[in-house]
Amino acid sequence: MLKVEDMAPAEMHALLQRESFGHLGCSRDGRPYVVPMQYAYDGKELYFFTTAGMKTQSIEANPQVCLQVEEITDSTHWRSVMVIGKAEQLTNAEEMQRAMKLITERNPSLTPAISATELDALGRAVDIALYRITPQLIDGRKTS
Repeated sequence: MLKVEDMAPAEMHALLQRESFGHLGCSRDGRPYVVPMQYAYDGKELYFFTTAGMKTQSIEANPQVCLQVEEITDSTHWRSVMVIGKAEQLTNAEEMQRAMKLITERNPSLTPAISATELDALGRAVDIALYRITPQLIDGRKTS
């Protein structure tokens, strides 16, 4: 039988530091919306960037979000951490620069994507939004 147990806080923070990919959950008008998201974690808060669209509209309407991050070896060996908190769009230039530095250091493969999002297929400017998630709850489970 598979045994699932709570993760210690240090294990949860270590997983959030190791990984850089999760699933962001938002809700707007009673409708859930979950999308894959690359992020950076500084040991206290999480940061992500996205282009304007359904995510940004959902977060603007309801800043309470969750980010689920996992490590899966196989169906009997996995770890999962859920971060629940408030997403806040960054507007201060210094905070935005720090967030982008964290994000691109943690996710170097995003650098071409960030450059490519500056213009859409029709050559129009694309709005990029940077967010900080301040955790209100971090909870994790693992198999043993």
